[in-house]
Amino acid sequence: MLHDDSLVFVEVRYRKSAGFAAPAVTVDYRKQQKLVRTAAMFLARHAHFANYTVRFDVVAIVGGDAGGNTAQARWIKDAFRPGNSSL
Repeated sequence: MLHDDSLVFVEVRYRKSAGFAAPAVTVDYRKQQKLVRTAAMFLARHAHFANYTVRFDVVAIVGGDAGGNTAQARWIKDAFRPGNSSL
């Protein structure tokens, strides 16, 4: 996704409830490294994005069901950076 002068990679996480762990917490160090590697591969294949700043966002969604309960979504912009892997 392009946002201003940034190429944004968005990881979407869903949990039926946050009782066990909040969705954003599940984007741990290993998952972050996987996203960074995937972004690097994408950029290697799509050189026309080389001049954009890269940003990693996380969208965390909790709840929502067929019974009419509304889901709660939280968009964490710039959730982590390569080399700084903490949400």
